[in-house]
Amino acid sequence: MKTAIDKILIIQTASIGDVVLATPLIEKLAAFYPDSQIDFLVKKGIEGVLFNNPKLNKILIWDKSTEKYKHLRALLHLIRSKKYDAVVNLQRFASSGLLTAFSGAELRMGFDKNPFSLFYSHKTKHQISASLPISKHEVDRNLAVIDAITDESFEFSLRLYPSPRDFAKVSQYKTQGYLCIAPTSLWFTKQYPPEKWVEFIREIDKDLAVYFLGAKSDYAVCEDIAQKSEHTNILNLCGKLSFLESAALMKHARMNFVNDSAPQHFASAMNAPLTSIFCSTVPSFGFGPLSNDSVIVETDEILDCRPCGLHGFKSCPEKHFKCALTIKKEQLLARTL
Repeated sequence: MKTAIDKILIIQTASIGDVVLATPLIEKLAAFYPDSQIDFLVKKGIEGVLFNNPKLNKILIWDKSTEKYKHLRALLHLIRSKKYDAVVNLQRFASSGLLTAFSGAELRMGFDKNPFSLFYSHKTKHQISASLPISKHEVDRNLAVIDAITDESFEFSLRLYPSPRDFAKVSQYKTQGYLCIAPTSLWFTKQYPPEKWVEFIREIDKDLAVYFLGAKSDYAVCEDIAQKSEHTNILNLCGKLSFLESAALMKHARMNFVNDSAPQHFASAMNAPLTSIFCSTVPSFGFGPLSNDSVIVETDEILDCRPCGLHGFKSCPEKHFKCALTIKKEQLLARTL
């Protein structure tokens, strides 16, 4: 079904990785409705990842840091005033469901797990299970939400739009061959341990530059890894680059080494060479890399405790962390050749 839809709002106010995983919807909706106005609602602090997107009209921001529900009420008033024809909600939480259900839009679309999906005009099943075959990526699950107003094709992939200024900012780091490493994650059990990064970096060709990427809060961890690795060509860029500057740097790296976390989706959105390390989580959840040149690295051991959860934990529930510690440095070194 293809109807006249002039104004569309996409809602994804979760983590930065989730927002990047929503970008194919912008691409597909713009392809089907090139004259429509597409807006996007994100959590405050994440909006920068969508800057420069020529297919977006406006980025709406929800400040969750203080007076969350006061801002939610103001946001609902704003959304209703804009008179959207379609609201597409990719979250399964009540607050975003409320915004969708009472948006005033004729087309209210989202996942059936949302508590407010009863009030949607179109509901889509969302299924994640480690026991399922790797049949659906999260991108495919997201795109399925808009099947009713587009079609069932999945050829639209992640897309970020670093500006010429973003590429110019990082050009100074591209005068030699380099690797980008994003060694941290919000969740402890998702991140390859610092001591394992040290083992790996010690073996990297000294002519290759190594750039650490991450938030300002990751700086100290990366500085410790750099010092212990004794690699003489390392630059710690944590907290020094914007989201899109980081993406621009990853674009031309010899290889990007990441965990199952947001930097993986940055590299995929730039179709950059990518090695993704999966520790406690598994690719069958549907959040794996999408670059043409991408490889998943994980333990060769069969562990009854893996996966221990969809998002990981602050510590290993079994106290041994074998899912990470049994990944060998040689598995990573093979991707530097």
